Amino acid sequence: MKFFNFLIVSTIFFVGCQQNIDNKVLSKDNCDQIVDNHYIKICYSYKYKAAKAVVYNLDGDLVDAVNIKKRDRFYEEPQIPAKYRATYADYIDSGYDRGHMAPDAAFDYSQESLHAVYTLANIVPQIPDVNQHTWVKAEEHARKEAKIYGKIEVINIIKYGLNPPRIGKDGIAVAEGFYKIMSNKDEGYKECFYYKNENNTSRSLYSHLIDCNLVTY
Repeated sequence: MKFFNFLIVSTIFFVGCQQNIDNKVLSKDNCDQIVDNHYIKICYSYKYKAAKAVVYNLDGDLVDAVNIKKRDRFYEEPQIPAKYRATYADYIDSGYDRGHMAPDAAFDYSQESLHAVYTLANIVPQIPDVNQHTWVKAEEHARKEAKIYGKIEVINIIKYGLNPPRIGKDGIAVAEGFYKIMSNKDEGYKECFYYKNENNTSRSLYSHLIDCNLVTY
């Protein structure tokens, strides 16, 4: 009976923490605008002209179900006022990749879902080594976990410094690092990762695993 009660308390604690994370990340106090295109939710900053967080669910039945090969084109987010938008040209010759927060490989099961993640509101400047070799491993891991647990929630948090570098004519802020939180509250699963936005980061997935209590907004 004590063990059963412990499980109930633990489950309530986990669910409560998860709801608090969602509520805070996507709150009006944290976001100048919340962009919701049905597939992903983006906490957008007018100050940074970029996302502060991107939240979405991964359905294990949809992951790798179709794998559309032809990728979409990046586009300016129409829900965001033009003066606060990022543009494709901002990234040209910047030295940074256009880094998806909600990855195309997780949403390539329909043309509509794939199109949804090519909004530039879902894109942030990432060091090429991070985008192509380290962050991508966390994205692959998330898809594997979705298949195991059936469904997981993913919260990507973009961390900016006090005076972040800027790129492009629109002055898109460059983050100092990225958190990825993966969870399934029904199964009691939760993992958190952190990646610095810099060269020569470890390419080992679990070298970036952190205590979820260390995640900050």
